[in-house]
Amino acid sequence: MRYKITIKYDGSYFSGWQVQKNQNTVQGLLEKILQKICKVSNRIVVFGSSRTDTGVHAFGQVAHVDLSLKLNNQKIKNALNGNLPWYCKVSKVEKVNLDFNARFNATSREYIYQCYTGKSFLFNNQSWILPKLDIKFLNKLSERLLGNLDFLSFSKFRKDLENTNCNIFRAYWKNDKKMYTFHITANRFLHHMIRYIVGSMIGVYQERMSEKEFMLLINKPRKNVFIFKAPAQGLILNKVNYD
Repeated sequence: MRYKITIKYDGSYFSGWQVQKNQNTVQGLLEKILQKICKVSNRIVVFGSSRTDTGVHAFGQVAHVDLSLKLNNQKIKNALNGNLPWYCKVSKVEKVNLDFNARFNATSREYIYQCYTGKSFLFNNQSWILPKLDIKFLNKLSERLLGNLDFLSFSKFRKDLENTNCNIFRAYWKNDKKMYTFHITANRFLHHMIRYIVGSMIGVYQERMSEKEFMLLINKPRKNVFIFKAPAQGLILNKVNYD
């Protein structure tokens, strides 16, 4: 049977999603626990919807996995959570068709980036600590991101990646007292793309680059440009959407 699993985790404790030798990763941890539950020695591959980087968090990461277990969805969820650490939990387990693919069937992904303008150390691992921000200024910049655009300038360059266009459905900032959150939804994202976008918007606000330079990155995309990158700890994979 194929199962769709929704996972939440604190990325501070992981070297990203993807399995790496001698590193604690989300995929590696899940596969290790599933081997224990299924009582097998062979690898049980867990396929994720998105490969979050080191330090990046998730409220709604989605994965699929094929299992031969005589347990219902709730009992599989309970078995996983009974073996997972407190900083990584499964929020939902569902049976799906064998042709379901967590990555390729996704129609959009929603991310949040958190910036905190206070001094509380409690937010150090969950946000980018900044002195001050202007919500109206940042939302004005966010409007320039909407639509089907080439985000080559806002990505880690890869020779094998021919298409760098992404369709941005929503991009806006909200604030609740000292916490500012950037919300972005798109059909796909490039490597480091959101961190480059946020870093650049903050760079414009802090007058380290001009608004004209920001627009040139969008209107005249080019590889390996000098660009600001926001730190990983503020980024959260909020939700993966399927039809």
